[in-house]
Amino acid sequence: MTESSQDTLTKYRLIGPLDNAEDSDLLAGLSEKDAKNRLQALIAEWLRMENLVVLTGAGTSVTSGGKTMESLESAVLKTVIASKDIPEMAAAVINARIQEKAEAKIGFEEWLSFLINASHIGAAPRSPLIGVKWKGAIEPSQTDLSVLTKRIGKAIFLECSLSLPEAPLSAAEAPHISPHLSFLAKLVARDSNLGRAHLFTLNYDTLFEQALELLGIQYFDGFTGKADARFDPSVYGLDIYYPGEVAEGRVRRFDKFVHLYKLHGSIHWEVRGDELRARHPNLQLFKSYLTLNDVAEKAAKLAELEEITPQVGILPTTNKFTQTLAMPFAHLFRSFQIRLSAPQTFLLILGYGFGDDHVTRIIETALMNPSLIMLVVEPNPTSKTIDRIRRYKDLGRRAFVLTPTDAAFETVRFKGATFDDFARNVMPDVQWLDDFLRLRRFEKQIASGVGTADLNNGVGV
Repeated sequence: MTESSQDTLTKYRLIGPLDNAEDSDLLAGLSEKDAKNRLQALIAEWLRMENLVVLTGAGTSVTSGGKTMESLESAVLKTVIASKDIPEMAAAVINARIQEKAEAKIGFEEWLSFLINASHIGAAPRSPLIGVKWKGAIEPSQTDLSVLTKRIGKAIFLECSLSLPEAPLSAAEAPHISPHLSFLAKLVARDSNLGRAHLFTLNYDTLFEQALELLGIQYFDGFTGKADARFDPSVYGLDIYYPGEVAEGRVRRFDKFVHLYKLHGSIHWEVRGDELRARHPNLQLFKSYLTLNDVAEKAAKLAELEEITPQVGILPTTNKFTQTLAMPFAHLFRSFQIRLSAPQTFLLILGYGFGDDHVTRIIETALMNPSLIMLVVEPNPTSKTIDRIRRYKDLGRRAFVLTPTDAAFETVRFKGATFDDFARNVMPDVQWLDDFLRLRRFEKQIASGVGTADLNNGVGV
């Protein structure tokens, strides 16, 4: 690690089971330096396991402008209800949701499930029902519900249309590099003779795709083709190799490569007829939406962009399990289950709070794999996730949680054991990330008109 990262290293707890099956802090009693060395040594050892599986959730997008489920609900509903053309009864449904008392309020996913079901129940062919009645004498029509669900879906898309920050151009800015770049660079730096890394994400945004392309890392995401890609899960059975004549007469694996799985869909997916296609939208068209803070301005921009805004893959509802039974999600979730059942598996979980039952069930089943080790990175030392992991010791003594100490958390909240902190300060460093930063600076200098002679003399470097 660099000196700068050592100075900012947060004190951690690594909660894991001992030989007597009681959980304990594996870093307790160690100096900060020794604790760091033990933590990184353990992670380095786990990263050398044959089968590497990473699961990421909403927490990995927060530093790039992404939202947790609670903040996503607030942003979406406030924007939709501020729309000038929203039907009166549709607005009443949202108002009823906003005004619910906290102690009686169901989660956003559950509420959205009722809304989606109500929207479909009267519109389905041969339905004997013509509509539903909300509490408080609110009786939205099927048109009201259709407009409302569509508008909410578009607002969720816009909130997820995140762009990766530009790579820093100077060594002084290197500590502020996007955590996605840092994480992926270190992820693919492990021995190329080991199995390929399998990155599963629950996020709709394309931050990982942007980072992979910026770093020049090749990846298969379940689609074939470039101009108008089609979903074809057979690509997950392929790999990339150097041709024999390039690698001194023998075939050699290309080292910078991962498999990427979008378990809940993506903002760049679209259904066209009976096929699932993928085409990355121009996020510049939606970037202005994310910069707005005024609700009225966001509502106006939502109305302006609605027609060119695609629909997301799976809306965050409790119906997700049913939706995952259909293609392509059936294949993606089956791949997740197969990867976790493979021998010598390291499962790294980042930014996921175990809130999706259909995902959590697969993880819990996988803990029956006698050679699986799981590390959950959790920034909140009082999270219910930690109690959940403690209970997993009954399924085997292979579940660990990395979290800040109580004292460190009280000093600086939600800075330690975040995705950002883990990517930059905890994972072992790699040299070629520094080479990438130098290349980016060189490219920017050329673009800004710096002469070749100046570059050769080191001007601006």
